[in-house]
This record gives sequence, structure tokens and C-alpha cells, in this order.
Amino acid sequence: MTDETIVQWIRTKYESLVGTLDERGRRHWAAVEAWSLGRGGMAVVTKATGLSDRTIRTGMGELRAGVRWPEGRQRHAGGGRKAAKEKVPELLKALEGRVEPATRGDPQSSLKWTCKSTRELSKELTKRGYAVSRTTVAKLLKEAGYSLQANRKTLEGRQHPDRNAQFEPINRRVKAQRRAGQPALSVDTKKKENIGHYKNPGRTWRQKGQPVRVQTHDFPDKQKGKAVPYGVYDIGKNEAWVNVGISHDTAQFAVASIGNGGGGWGGGATSRRACSGCS
Repeated sequence: MTDETIVQWIRTKYESLVGTLDERGRRHWAAVEAWSLGRGGMAVVTKATGLSDRTIRTGMGELRAGVRWPEGRQRHAGGGRKAAKEKVPELLKALEGRVEPATRGDPQSSLKWTCKSTRELSKELTKRGYAVSRTTVAKLLKEAGYSLQANRKTLEGRQHPDRNAQFEPINRRVKAQRRAGQPALSVDTKKKENIGHYKNPGRTWRQKGQPVRVQTHDFPDKQKGKAVPYGVYDIGKNEAWVNVGISHDTAQFAVASIGNGGGGWGGGATSRRACSGCS
């Protein structure tokens, strides 16, 4: 066989096995293959697998010495590359210095999150002389107690001392209405939307190169205005409807949405969507 044929043969075997071998298994397998090929075998295995000759020599040495490995270890104690924070002790401090201005979280909790991406943090550290990848940045952040999280609506403004007292009569009235078999409604305005050709999230099937063209900016059209969805939910029946108007969100519109059951209204109601079994 030619050298290229042997390289391809070794490569095929390696690609079939690499997914099932751990780090120690790979270097031991490569060492055995290099031995079996004789003179020049190490160069062939290196070319076929991409493993360094140093890795293969290490595997040969371990097999000759009959090294017994503790459970879960892939190298002898102290083997492998040093961690970035060990090679550059000030790296973690520099990273936290870049994260700190953008850090959020409960000061009493060890769990923190940052709104800067690992890619941006990597770029900033590299500019300051720390050659570190975004993968290493992510690892360091995790070790320091940071995690990738979304924000959550939990903060409220100042609470009026009479706020709870305001809602207790409403709660009693709702319960009384339901006991009497009368409707109890919950009403509120939903997110307003600009009317016109504006960008929306999601994708639709179109002919290649023919996307739906929309406005570059999301400024409201002064002529068309905004759609005002007004939700009305019947608590007892667990049914709801949404009245969509094009006028302002006014008390008149709210009353008309309830009184007409979401039907047409001269004040700007344009459509209705009934929803049975909503929660």
C-alpha cells in the first residue's frame, strides 16, 4: 500500500472510533497504531488523526510503563495545560473589572448575571493585553458565580398604603357576582401595534429573493395610527374576546367593548376575536 492509502485507512478507523474514546483512549489507540506500522508509523498516525507526536509518545510511554489510572482521570496529576487563571493570575480580576459596570443581581445572592456577551468581553480583554477566547471567558464567568439569564419583571414602584384596601372590596364584589350567577369581567388594554407595513418577528414561505417589503423605520403612520386591542375576560365562564380599535384608548372605548361583546362600534372598533377557554 502507498503512504496515502495507509493514511486514509488510519483516518477512516479513527473517525469511526473517536466518538467513543476518551482522551486517554485516543492517545493509547494512536500509540498502538503507530507501533503496528513500524518505522515512520508515528508520522502517519499524526497526519491521519491530527494528534500531535507528543500525544502519541505519551501514550506509548504509558503503555510501556503499565500505568494504572484512578477512576475519572485522563492524565497524571499536574498534566495538561495550565488553566488561564493560573497562568495569568490577574486575568480573573481584569474580567470582573470589565463585567462589574454591567452586572445585575441580588447583592445578597452569589448568583449573578451580566448583560455583556462573552464575545464582547473577550474583545475588551484582548485589547488590554489578555489573549483569551470567549470560551475561556464563559468558563471563568461560570466559576465566578455568573450565569446567562433573562431579566424578570419583579420590581414595582412605591406602594400606596391603601392599595390592598382598594382591592379587597373589588375581590368581595367579584365573588358575590359569581355566587349570584352574574358576570364578573376583567378588562385591560393589550400591546398597541402600528397599522401599516412594519417588520414583525417570524418568517413566511416566499419565492427566493422576494421577501415582503416593509418600512425601514417603525414611526407610526399619522393617517392610519395604531391598533388598540382591548381584552375582556369573563372570569366565571372562562371566555374572552379582544376588540381592536383604531381610536385612542379611552373609557368610552372600554365601555363599548364590554357592552357590545366586542362587536362593531363607531368609535373605532374594527374586528373581534372570540376566545373560549382562555385563562
